[in-house]
This record gives sequence, C-alpha cells and structure tokens, in this order.
Amino acid sequence: MTLRKRFLFFCFLLCQFALGQNDTIVIKEVVISDNQLKQFSNTNAVLKLNDSVIKKNAASLTSLLNYNSTIYFKENGLGMVSSPSFRGTTAQQTAVIWNGININSQLNGQTDFNTIGTRNFDEITIRSGGGSAIYGSSAIGGSIHLNNELKFQNQFHNELFLSYGSYTTLGTNYKLNVSNEKVSSQITVSRNSSTNDYDYLNTNKKNENGQFYNTSLNVSLGYKLNNANFLKLYSQFFESERHFSGTIASVSKSKYQDLNTRNLLEWDSFFKHFTSKVKVVFFSEKYKYFENFDSQNFDSSKAETCIAKHDLTYKLNSKIHLNTILDYSKTKAFGDDIGNNTRTISSATVLMKHQVFKKLLYELSARKEITANYESPFLFSVGSTFQATKNYTLLLNISRNFRIPTFNDLYWIGLGNQNLKPEKSNQIELGQQIKYKNWFVSATTYLIKVEDLIQWKPNQTNGNWTPNNISNATNYGAELHLNYIKTIGNNRINFNSNYGYTVSRNDNNKQQLVYVPFHKFNSAMAYSYKKLSTNFQYIFTGFVYTTSDNNYFLKSYQVGNFGIDYDLGKINNYKLGFQMLNIWNQNYQSVASRPMPGRNYSMYLIFNF
Repeated sequence: MTLRKRFLFFCFLLCQFALGQNDTIVIKEVVISDNQLKQFSNTNAVLKLNDSVIKKNAASLTSLLNYNSTIYFKENGLGMVSSPSFRGTTAQQTAVIWNGININSQLNGQTDFNTIGTRNFDEITIRSGGGSAIYGSSAIGGSIHLNNELKFQNQFHNELFLSYGSYTTLGTNYKLNVSNEKVSSQITVSRNSSTNDYDYLNTNKKNENGQFYNTSLNVSLGYKLNNANFLKLYSQFFESERHFSGTIASVSKSKYQDLNTRNLLEWDSFFKHFTSKVKVVFFSEKYKYFENFDSQNFDSSKAETCIAKHDLTYKLNSKIHLNTILDYSKTKAFGDDIGNNTRTISSATVLMKHQVFKKLLYELSARKEITANYESPFLFSVGSTFQATKNYTLLLNISRNFRIPTFNDLYWIGLGNQNLKPEKSNQIELGQQIKYKNWFVSATTYLIKVEDLIQWKPNQTNGNWTPNNISNATNYGAELHLNYIKTIGNNRINFNSNYGYTVSRNDNNKQQLVYVPFHKFNSAMAYSYKKLSTNFQYIFTGFVYTTSDNNYFLKSYQVGNFGIDYDLGKINNYKLGFQMLNIWNQNYQSVASRPMPGRNYSMYLIFNF
C-alpha cells in the first residue's frame, strides 16, 4: 500500500471515529477555520488587528503591517514587490496563513504582501515566533493569519468602499454578508489601480512605468447540516498586472502579471469531546514576466497544489486538550525556467494544551514531514504561560522550525541545486504582559539561531548564480507593544505603539544582514466624538545596510499620516473620509535607489446598507 493510500485510509478511520460519538453539542456560531491560532497559540505573542484598524489603512497588507507591527518591509517602490523581515529573518521565513492553510508561493517560497488586499478579511492576526510545528515551512520569524468569519445568525449587510487619491489612484471594495441559522455567506469584490507616477523628491524625475491594477474576488459559504455538522467553502481569486518601475538611474520597461486561485472545502463536526475538521484544498499560482512590455515574449511558470488535511481535537477533560493533524500535499510546477517537477509531502502533527491550574498553562507540539525531495528535521514547540498576579503574565516558548527549498532553488534549469537541505532554526522567547484598567503592555525578548541558510551566489567555476547552504545566522532582539483604550461619554481614545530592536548577524562575518533595521517604532492614535473621528499614524525606521560587507546603507526615516472622517445620515449609513499620507513630505527609500512617494492625498466614501 502506498504512503498516499495509507494516509487517506487513516483520515477515513479518524473521520469515522469522530463521527461515531453519540453526544453532540450545539454550535451557535462558527467563526474561523484556523483552530490552532485560537486554541494552541497561548504561549506566543499574538497581536490581532480588528476591522476598524484594517479600514484605517491603505488596501495593501504591506501598509497595514508596516504601521501596526514591528515587521520591516523592503518595498521596490509603491505597489511594487514587497518583502517582509520578521525579527530579522528573510521573506521566505515568514509564513502567510489563509484560513488555516499556508499559502506561501511554491515557486519562490514567499508571499508578496502587495498582492494581498486587507479589506477582503474580517480578522488579520500577527503571531510572533516559531510556528513550523503547526504551520510547516517558513514560520520561523512569525506568521500572518488572514481569516474570514462565517456566522450563523440572522444578518443582511452590504458595505461599499470607494476611494480616489493622488496619482489617479482608485480603490473599490464591496462586501456582502447574508446569513441565518442555517446558511452563512460572505462575498467581497475589490479593484485597485493607479498610474503611480509620483515625483522623485529633490530631483526632476518621476516614477516611470509604475502603473498597476489588481482585482480580487473572495467567497465564503457555510451550510449547517445539523447541530453538529457544518460544510464550509472558501474561495479566492486574484489577478493583477504591475509595470515594474526602475531606479533613479535607469528606467524599466518590464511588467509582471499574477493569477492566483485558492479553494478550500471544509467539513466540521462538533461533539461532546471531539472536534473534527476535514479539509480539501486546491491552489494555483501563475505568473508571466515581460522584459519589455511592448513585446509579446515572456517567461512564465505555474504551480498547482492539492492538499488533504484532517484536524482532530479531543477534549480529554476541562484541563487537557489534544490535537492531531494529518496532512498530505502534492505540488506540480512547470514553466520556462524550472521545467516540469512534482513534490509530495506527508506530515503528522500532535499538539497538547494543559491548564495545570488556573494560573499555569503549558503547550506541546511536534511535527514530522516525509518527502523524497529533502531530509525533513523533527520539529517541536514547548511553551508555558504563568499568571503571576491578576495583572501580570509570563510567557516562555522554545521551538525548532524550518524552511524547505523552493522549486526555484531546486529545479531552476542549469542553476538549481537538488542537494539543498532545509533551513533549520532553534529559538527561544520570553514574554511579559501587563493588563491594568485600560492599558495593555507586552514585552518580548528572543534569540533565533538559523542553520543552513540558502543563498544564491556566483559559482567560482563559471560565475553563474546558484543556491547553496552556505551560512548560519543569529538573530536576537526585543519587542514592545502598548495599547490604551478609553471611553468618556461620547469621547473615545485608542492609542497603540510598537517598538522593535533587532540584531540579525551572519555568523561567518559577524555583519548585520542586509535590509534589517536595528530600530523600528510606530504608533497610532484614534479619537472619535459622536460621528466625527480622526487618526494619526507615525513610523520611524532606522538605517539599514544594503550590502553584506556593511559598507553602504540607507538612512533612517520618519513618516506620518493623518486621517479624518464623518458619519452622515441618521443611522450612520454613509461615511466620508480624507487622508493625508507622508504629511512631512519625507524623501525616503526602503530599497536602494527606489524612492517612495512624497506627500499625497486620498478621499473615500463608505456606504453601509
């Protein structure tokens, strides 16, 4: 019997075991599919961004996280390719989780954060620290969780968002929520476009060939079979075209087209002691790269991934929860640069949460993957929380994580290296949380040791760039988060702030890794009185080195944004808003020779009906 048949047979047995329980419980509302984020992330620093925060930021995930977290973004100009550095790790070491499924690209191993529209999701959560034992490859620095809610309650709600801003920037988002006790549905449609021809400050040049557009469709459907069984379908379509802008010194004529589809079918069963989630997933990612947008010649690659996953949670008693996850995935990739290749991965995960007594909790997790493409390490996580007082809590987490080689790393024609080993990481973090009246403060310190970093470097024999496991890295630092909420009559104040200190060094030469700032700080304040609300955002990013020998760097910068809006109508059906971005007209870059825009403006209108 093949490994695949054994896996499917085991899933079938588990499903029958779970569904064979007689005692069921009534579920009034099913919220999100990412059960591990809710139930098994108690010993990690977790920051949840709610709907009101999401709406106050630009449509891209880059902008939202840049102003509301310690993650640093390397952005090749506004709207261009955006790569995160989470706790000093690389873009491939940050996982993006969509409704519980890792969606990092199988081709290059990362997610471009400018291809994720934030208004398509109800909840966006930042989970810091290692998570590979739960979410697999790439969850080394941390993970970003994108979730859609399905609520089984009577509602009919429409929201239309329209915006217009500098550089002929247009944004449209429509969201429909319709549900009752039997059926739940959510549909969102988004369209964003811009000529993106902003001036390069202090020069006589402008951003040429930077125009872009993107369209996305998200559908979430839920059907209640009975009190214990639910069917859910999540579907996402994203299509975009970006003309890649050049540098100050040279103009580019290239353009890039994306086409991504994601589909997740889920069957949830709830019983007195068991919760069973069976998921079947299909992803497709495709790109076309045109060196010259006037030419019909292009390079293209495509990857298709199928996943079967069974998630079984057993509530042993009120204090002990067990969770097993069996996962099988198969990816086919084909294209001009990587040929035709297939990768299959089977994995088994076990998680445990034990509330020893009211003030002490610990979590354990272990994961092992099996594949013919590389040797997978044993992954684990051990964590604990201790509530020392009513207002003070300690968190400790130790984990081993990894990142698998991508299809580009392994199979790039003439250059790929099929002998690559996964990048491995050992890390420890210690956190403290203080809750007092309207204040919440958290402080976390961490240490990350990364082995077998994969880097593309020129081959000494012929000068061609090839990937190899050539170095190790040590990352350490501290993160601070503060939040204050106060309501006095019709006045409401919400203040939050984040600070990150990050050291990320190559163990071979002891130099700071490129594009990792030592310091990053941001804060935001929102004030509302009756129908009027205002908000201010501030970000400081320290200098970053742009070469591995640390001889060249980009200077630090500060950027501020201001927004104001007013609710119109007797029952707040319409909201009119205005934003001024980069109010000090700061001349700055997050990637060398690729300036970001100066002061710019936008207006928006929100209809609720």
